[in-house]
Amino acid sequence: MSKETISFVIEPRVPSAYVRNLYEFIYRQFLVPQRKRFADISRTMISGEPSLVYTVLDSLGNQRLRVRIAGSKPLNVDVNPLVSEVSEQEISKSKEDVDIAVGFFEEQVRRNTLFFAWREGESIVPEKISGRENKSLRRMFLETQILLMILFMSIGLFLSYFAGPLMPIILLAIQFIFVFYSNELIARSSDWRITKSNPMIHVLEYPLPLEEHDALMKKISKDQLVKLKREVYEETISKKGEIDCRSAHEIFLKYGIDCRPENMMTRKVNAYEIVKKVADKFSFPVPEIVVSNTMLPNAAASGPSPSRGVVLMTTGLFVQLEDEEIMSVLGHEFGHLKGRDPLWLYGLSAAQYLLWFYVIFGLFPLGSFILFFIYYWAITTIIYFVAKFFEARADLTSAMVIGQPQILADALEKIGFKRLLYERMPSFRFQEWISMDPHPPIYFRIARLRKLVRLDRIKHPLIQSAREVTRGFLHSLS
Repeated sequence: MSKETISFVIEPRVPSAYVRNLYEFIYRQFLVPQRKRFADISRTMISGEPSLVYTVLDSLGNQRLRVRIAGSKPLNVDVNPLVSEVSEQEISKSKEDVDIAVGFFEEQVRRNTLFFAWREGESIVPEKISGRENKSLRRMFLETQILLMILFMSIGLFLSYFAGPLMPIILLAIQFIFVFYSNELIARSSDWRITKSNPMIHVLEYPLPLEEHDALMKKISKDQLVKLKREVYEETISKKGEIDCRSAHEIFLKYGIDCRPENMMTRKVNAYEIVKKVADKFSFPVPEIVVSNTMLPNAAASGPSPSRGVVLMTTGLFVQLEDEEIMSVLGHEFGHLKGRDPLWLYGLSAAQYLLWFYVIFGLFPLGSFILFFIYYWAITTIIYFVAKFFEARADLTSAMVIGQPQILADALEKIGFKRLLYERMPSFRFQEWISMDPHPPIYFRIARLRKLVRLDRIKHPLIQSAREVTRGFLHSLS
């Protein structure tokens, strides 16, 4: 590779007033603690703008790259190879370093942020303060049927002693009903339904000044935070349909918060139009669209077919991603609908379940609990590994139909920056491949998307995905 400088930009999702804090964070929390990877670190001001320069070292301590970060919003990043044999992987990792550091800083800011999200004309639904997903239904029905299969295997094992050999058939019939009507179940568990006539989601973010957060949190309990948000909703959003710093100022002052206009970020998202653009690219009818008001970024699709599908988005997705990135993420979810993955995975899990219950379970000697649990763990691991083929295929489908694999990679990088950092450890990377997670490791998904060039050459996405996932797993063993 030549020694030509590679440049890119990163748009941090923080107020402009926080950019200098971002540079300080990258310096103190990311670069300085990793002295074996980074050297010759310097901070300067150029024309009133912060700048950060450092050298990237290899595992032997040799200088490989010189990186310069400058500017406010966006950040301008220049990567200058210092030797001729620098690989594309090293360049990509240096960009990833900056993305990860920015991701951790943005997360720190979000912890100190008051979020307001609402849909025009809807009743007020405060977001979930804990930041946790409603996993009880969504993790069961969205994307795969694996969790249901494992649950029913466990239930069937015990109930078979009371209900006889027909219990597996009964449980599979119940599971099929859940799969077939999963779109309606997901829609009912969401906060808002998006329609063509009322498509807008409003999001307001007010990051508390970093130096004031700890003192403020000692004075304001979680219950008071909820009360504050309700007052803002009732006094401004419900009556005027808009919110700004002036209208919220008096309420904020009641709770000791000095509202600074330069720190407030607002956004309007036409959720219906985003989904419609994706549906049009897939030549699908617009599915039912629902939104869950939680700051955890997530999107999912469920349903037995495109015509009976539902698309779920969270307000956290609107906070962290741009419209094009959301479209690429939804392209992945539409890929599940296009491939009818819920039905395929239901069929695979049902066939395995019947084989296990009527044939394999009888082969275990009475009392061989250890052998049984070894088999149970092994078959579950295999099923989750096979599910990774479908997830990888959904990435390819998004790249082929939406046509923006690099943007999907950027979106995954923003959402999964923590896992990217952990997956740099070989032990954690291998653990991700055999974990009870239907998704392949995120480093694999991002690298695969960034390498995609000739999308027209992809003829059999599922076969190609199975082959590449298997190769990725075997490579993690070396």
